Amino acid sequence: MEEKKLEAIIEGILFAMGDSVDPESIAKALEIEKKEVVDCLERMRVSWEQEERGIRLVELEGSYQMCTAPETYEYLIRIAKQPRKYVLTDVLLETLSIIAYKQPVTKSEIEKIRGVSCDHAVNKLIEYQLVTELGRLDAPGRPMLFGTTEEFLRSFGVTSIEELPVLDPEQVEEFKQEAEAEAAVELTV
Repeated sequence: MEEKKLEAIIEGILFAMGDSVDPESIAKALEIEKKEVVDCLERMRVSWEQEERGIRLVELEGSYQMCTAPETYEYLIRIAKQPRKYVLTDVLLETLSIIAYKQPVTKSEIEKIRGVSCDHAVNKLIEYQLVTELGRLDAPGRPMLFGTTEEFLRSFGVTSIEELPVLDPEQVEEFKQEAEAEAAVELTV
């Protein structure tokens, strides 16, 4: 298939789908090799950035999606209704961090780490589409498993959870000791 025609078809597919699309699905629909689709997507991504177009092609865990270029955002909000901004409180950020690093994870595992109930925080993160239900753990009671979403990746500017910062073991130990000291103080009060 001619390169320009392939780019036009893929661009149309990505535009119409709105969400991210797996190159394998595109390859199947076009009856071509996945590598040909991935190569085309990468050419498109680089070309759009070099041309400083108003849209970008982003990769999210191996799938691709069309997005508005960050530098056009301030102009976009002048026309469109300003998007609702969610406030991530310390509690929500702490819960989200646990989910991001421990996924798939149950509410009871989150509560064990945080030491308090996490129902409200998890529900808010689901509402904000940063967290999703991944299924159920094969254990008594079949507790729900939670993990992060593509919206989480977009919001934090990473293409996969492997890009999250690695925690320094010494710092983790310091946090653990501080938390244990705080817990001991609370017990004596």
